[in-house]
Amino acid sequence: MSIRPVLSADLSKPTMEGAGVHLHRAFGFHDPKAYDPFLLFDDFRNDDPRLSEKGFPWHPHRGIETITYVLAGEVEHEDSLGNKGRLGAGDIQWMTAGSGIMHQEMPNANTTGQMHGFQLWANLPRDLKMTAPNYQDVPSVEIPVIEEDDGTKVRVIVGKFWGRSGPVDGIAADPLYLDVSIPAGVTKTLPIDTRRQAFAYVFEGAGAFADAAAPQGVLLEKEVMGQEVNIRDLSGNRTVIRFGAGDEVRVQAGPEGVRFLLVAGAPIREPVAWHGPIVMNTKDELRQAMSDLRNGTFIKPAH
Repeated sequence: MSIRPVLSADLSKPTMEGAGVHLHRAFGFHDPKAYDPFLLFDDFRNDDPRLSEKGFPWHPHRGIETITYVLAGEVEHEDSLGNKGRLGAGDIQWMTAGSGIMHQEMPNANTTGQMHGFQLWANLPRDLKMTAPNYQDVPSVEIPVIEEDDGTKVRVIVGKFWGRSGPVDGIAADPLYLDVSIPAGVTKTLPIDTRRQAFAYVFEGAGAFADAAAPQGVLLEKEVMGQEVNIRDLSGNRTVIRFGAGDEVRVQAGPEGVRFLLVAGAPIREPVAWHGPIVMNTKDELRQAMSDLRNGTFIKPAH
């Protein structure tokens, strides 16, 4: 068994999207090979409702799939397929844009307080770029939770993990998508298929994502639960960690524990032509998509 090394650990960057939603972007609109098959990951977390209230009005997508995971607040969805839905705490939305879909995601106007969630974009391979669009809502109660004796909890959103399967399926990237909580000082090893690229996104507490048998850097003055924790290796709130090759991820939780998303998927390794919410393989395909938008032929009839 081989522990995946940490290739990079970067703080997500504040930006604005939609009609003026303040969020943090972990990655996106840069080198699509780095996280292949994933293209973009956003953390939309705001304690002030005014920073989210304008939402994401009607806009197009083509050539990708999106997975939205809500932790707090409510998001209302509507699309050109006629789907309408409301996502609350712990709910999942999966949308296959395929040949083209128009949709909007807006915070519920009657909701007050914190808004928090994540959106992940997964690329579609060439032979599925123009597949029929699809949409699915998954309520929180359908997401299995694994609880270990040491206090570790894992919500299996997509994929198979420790004998449990997530309720979201049919995603072309066939990803693993986990919400992992590990108590203070606990070291955990999490298996990941060697054929997949993987990243973690920390959103509560901090942890050391490295081989605990070979620490580097400066140690904390106090041990945590009788174990030394390497302060230089601790990755905290809003940090995205990209892993190298291997079949396991090892993490040691910091003094306050750690909660993070662990995501993995098989790389597509195809050319990427990308313009905003449209991701194709060639510039000609991008030009065709823009022409379809102008001509009113972006939404294709169902076969």
